Amino acid sequence: MNFLVFQLLAPLAAWGDVAVGQMRGSRDEPGASALIGLLAAALGVRRDDEPAQAALRDGYAFAIGTVDAGSLLRDYHTAQVPSRSDLKGRPHRTRRDELAVPKHDLHTILSTRDYRQGGEWVVAVQALPGAPHDLAALAQALREPRFVLYLGRKSCPLAAPLAPRVVDAESAHAAITSYLQAGGSQAPLRRLAWGDGVVAGLDAHLTVPRKDRVIRRRGWLFGDRAEHVAVLTDGG
Repeated sequence: MNFLVFQLLAPLAAWGDVAVGQMRGSRDEPGASALIGLLAAALGVRRDDEPAQAALRDGYAFAIGTVDAGSLLRDYHTAQVPSRSDLKGRPHRTRRDELAVPKHDLHTILSTRDYRQGGEWVVAVQALPGAPHDLAALAQALREPRFVLYLGRKSCPLAAPLAPRVVDAESAHAAITSYLQAGGSQAPLRRLAWGDGVVAGLDAHLTVPRKDRVIRRRGWLFGDRAEHVAVLTDGG
């Protein structure tokens, strides 16, 4: 069985969680929506292309190996924004457009945003029936992306190339292990998380709901999915 395997390394990453009030948290590893967004950006699929986004969502399943979840960085964030009523009828495709209102119509909002700093993850992609692109085509897109890639937020650029490879292995765990060994990594794989449909090669220690199944990306509408997790205390 073939898997597309690639690494995610960045000084900062933000793996969005459910936003409650002014708090913008981050999970310890990327979810399905982040990975689909990464593939879409590499392929040049825009957020408003709903059929293409849905094809990516339904065409692939993911396993995420955590080598290092990094440490938590919490940012106290302030921003000036106009109200919805002040934006009505005004073009606001860019931040400059958004701020082109009288100063007295601008309001300050406060939020707390979490990041993972110094993290390292390895992703295995499994193609499902009806996948719109083969794994080799995805690998080439990740090597030469159409749009700029970042890990969760635009302030989180990559620290190293994704280094995608198609790996023939009996499971996602075996594919990720082979990828790490081929790269000379001595760091143990600490945990593996995967969604339904993935041949993981491990038994799950727990299964939890995660609200990152893309329903409509343009409107930021997400649904629940099941995420299975195995903790590897000795690197597998």
